[in-house]
Amino acid sequence: MKKRLSIVLMFLAMFFVFSGCDNTRKNDNEKEQVTITIAVAASLKNTLEKEITPAFQKKYPNIKVQGTYDSSGKLQSQIEAGASIDVFMSAATKEMTALEEQGLLLENSVIDLLENKIVLIVSKNSTKDIKNFTDIIKADNIALGDPASVPAGQYGKEALVNLKIWDKVSTKASLGTNVTQVLNWVAEGSAEAGIVYSTDAMTNKNVKIVEEAPIGSVKRVIYPIGVIKGTNNEDSSKKFTEFLKTKDMLDIFENNGFTIIK
Repeated sequence: MKKRLSIVLMFLAMFFVFSGCDNTRKNDNEKEQVTITIAVAASLKNTLEKEITPAFQKKYPNIKVQGTYDSSGKLQSQIEAGASIDVFMSAATKEMTALEEQGLLLENSVIDLLENKIVLIVSKNSTKDIKNFTDIIKADNIALGDPASVPAGQYGKEALVNLKIWDKVSTKASLGTNVTQVLNWVAEGSAEAGIVYSTDAMTNKNVKIVEEAPIGSVKRVIYPIGVIKGTNNEDSSKKFTEFLKTKDMLDIFENNGFTIIK
């Protein structure tokens, strides 16, 4: 009788052990279902999608990263409207500051991470005599991000106003919805000149950089990142933003033409 009771107790113990293992596996499986949505300036799409995000998901296989890329102004509006976004990375401080002032960002989560440059570009086969920034007025068709919502357009307009040629440029300008569209217009030849970030120009072999915006004509191009307040994935979102600050990831950003803000 005692032997039979011992056998029964042994099987019960084994049952609870394996049940615990099953629960552990279930918890692990639940962790694998975490998805964070990052809203990122279009100028960062290539770097994040090709290198940064795959590296993050390799380190954290239980966290899936879903990216939406557009002009910072549009992304700001989506966040203000309650879009399901966990992390925001802007190409300017203006949009991030606006969200912070509305209390839509997690406290102490915002950092200035990267810096970029504004450049004048023409198509690779351009025959226009455009040799410096002010020569942009020689182009008949000019591509520029819409200053109302595209930071690259805001920076571009600022430079052109300070160079006292905005009035001449604005009459010839086609306004793009994001910097990628502006880049493509120049690359395909539908615009004879355009203003984009240097990192974007580096990615397209069909355009060439004429000149950076002259020193003093435009403020610094800062890329801040922050976590959205009320996110259901706070821990995972913080892991992502911290991951971007690691040396290996900062090296990737630098290799893609960005400057790291110390």
